[in-house]
Amino acid sequence: MTRTIALIPLLLLAGCGSGGGGGDAGDKADPVARVRTAPATMGATAEQTIIYGATEAGPGGERSLIAPAEAIVDRILAPNGTVVRAGQVVATLNPSRTTATDMAKASADAASSAAAYARAKRLRADGLASDADVETARAAAETARATLANFGIGRGGMALRAPMAGVVQALSARTGDQVAAGATVASIAVKGNLRARFGIDPAIAQRVRIGQPLELSSVSGSSHAMIAVDGLDTQVDPTTRLASVYGDVPAGFEVGPGEAVRGSLSLAAKSDGITIPYGALLDDGGRSYVFVIRGGVAHEQDVSPGNSTGDRIQILKGLSAGDKVVTVGGTALEDGMKVSEQGAAQ
Repeated sequence: MTRTIALIPLLLLAGCGSGGGGGDAGDKADPVARVRTAPATMGATAEQTIIYGATEAGPGGERSLIAPAEAIVDRILAPNGTVVRAGQVVATLNPSRTTATDMAKASADAASSAAAYARAKRLRADGLASDADVETARAAAETARATLANFGIGRGGMALRAPMAGVVQALSARTGDQVAAGATVASIAVKGNLRARFGIDPAIAQRVRIGQPLELSSVSGSSHAMIAVDGLDTQVDPTTRLASVYGDVPAGFEVGPGEAVRGSLSLAAKSDGITIPYGALLDDGGRSYVFVIRGGVAHEQDVSPGNSTGDRIQILKGLSAGDKVVTVGGTALEDGMKVSEQGAAQ
């Protein structure tokens, strides 16, 4: 009986010690995050538009190789991209069956007209034909010769030669293809005289100006250069449904005729709006948001971003001018967390 009474004070002391520990845990302060902030401000942003195109010969820097008559491509000796010298054979042609038939008839007409002209001159010498008769025969003979010469191709075929040194491009025919009279078989572009032609949305083309800076780059990303827009065609291409923007390719830029290139245009914003530092914008599975600081507390705010310029981005919805947004430390915040600012950025 005496041992039981002695244990009661010890149990009471243990209970008091346990209650005291629980009181200390409840008095712990809420965590405070250290962040940097910047104000949302009114300002204009520029729209960066990426456009794609290809290089082509500059004005006066391209010559076409034309089929003078309907013909069959016999051989291709210099395919696209081949560097050729002046006079080098690019392709050979043979007359088509129709052309060969027409040439045979024209040749016969030329021979017959020449014989008639010679006969008229003999008759005139004998006093049996007038000067008018001779002139008529002469004109007919010249017309027949011109008709035969206009075929521009002999019975044994012809060679299409480069009219100047350059690079072969736009050669789409293959051996055995039939090409129409007057069709361009290939073209020769002067090396170093290139321009870039880009397709652009017709609506955006209305905001482009001659002389506007244009960042040019090869699709591989190995070459970059800042050039200027030196040509603009707002007429819509019936195939691509795009307008065209042009810019000269600078010397030393590592692209050849017909190669794909990429451009970047900076277009002025249509109106001012709220902008914030790009680093303040956060993303969660496609949802854009920022943390706004009010009264030392971080509040998560959904926003709708717009165009970006340099290190700032336009906010179309969700912020007002003067709102203080977190620029550094936002990824570690939670909605409602207390913060300590390390110095607001401007």
